[in-house]
Amino acid sequence: MTSQAVVVAVVVTYNRRELLQTTLAGIAASTRVPDAVVVVDNASTDGTAEFLRNYEGPVTTDVVTLNTNVGGAGGFVVGMERALLDHGADHVWIMDDDTEPQPSALSEALDVSQAYQQETGDTPAFIASRVVWTDGRDHPMNRMRPRMGAAEVARSAAARVGATQIRSASFVSVLIRAEEIRKHGLPIADYFIWNDDLEYTARVSRRATALTTNASVANHHTKVFGDAGADPGARFYYEVRNKVWVYTRSSALAPWEKLLFTGASLRNWTRTIAASPNRKVLLAGLFKGLRHSLKSPRSNAQVLEGIYALRNVQGPVS
Repeated sequence: MTSQAVVVAVVVTYNRRELLQTTLAGIAASTRVPDAVVVVDNASTDGTAEFLRNYEGPVTTDVVTLNTNVGGAGGFVVGMERALLDHGADHVWIMDDDTEPQPSALSEALDVSQAYQQETGDTPAFIASRVVWTDGRDHPMNRMRPRMGAAEVARSAAARVGATQIRSASFVSVLIRAEEIRKHGLPIADYFIWNDDLEYTARVSRRATALTTNASVANHHTKVFGDAGADPGARFYYEVRNKVWVYTRSSALAPWEKLLFTGASLRNWTRTIAASPNRKVLLAGLFKGLRHSLKSPRSNAQVLEGIYALRNVQGPVS
């Protein structure tokens, strides 16, 4: 990757000040710090705004405070757009506020992207970090499976640069080329939480190369070690509604993938409900999610109208 490439990190936060501090500290400790950091505060009420007003980091910090919580999906729309339009990003490095990138996470992702381009002439659309829990185990919530149907020549080329071809990734330390964002647009804000990353990264990678590499590592500071099958309570509504939106309203997946993913989701939902001590809550979320999925997601303009409360751009500490 040329030294002129501009990398802008985008972090979305809501009421997790202490975790956000860890995220920003991880970014600041990177062997290759980004050229700017955009922090989108989803109307936090826990002192996050005050912390960000006083935050001093090694690079320009663009703090965007929203007057309402538009979820991770809406926050990433705001932050990614800001990274492109205001900071001229060539690559956007996105993560939640419970992500702690390890020191070489960004530099290794950039190196793998460059090595794959030199190896094949094909520049990856995005590079996803290996995601581990606080104890170093691979986090099941962020497990990325090899791309089904990938040609052997492509798999071999990825392996030679220490990477694996993938189809989708979570928004936990993923480096996306700005050109791909301009080509495919932004995430869908109306997803609010969950599966916005599935829809978006699958949309970007449907006809492009996407990679993950174990050399780039990020810690995911979730409260528990578990996958999406863990009992989500009332949030099951978003899991159902948004998955159905992905399968019926998005072009991110090929028809055969939609059939395969739908079957897997039905199986997982059945297992989650059966194992839950709060089946009534999950069943209510299931039926509500199915009902609301009959309408298409609102446009980003509709969801994000009038959300900006404050913008504070801080320069690097000299």
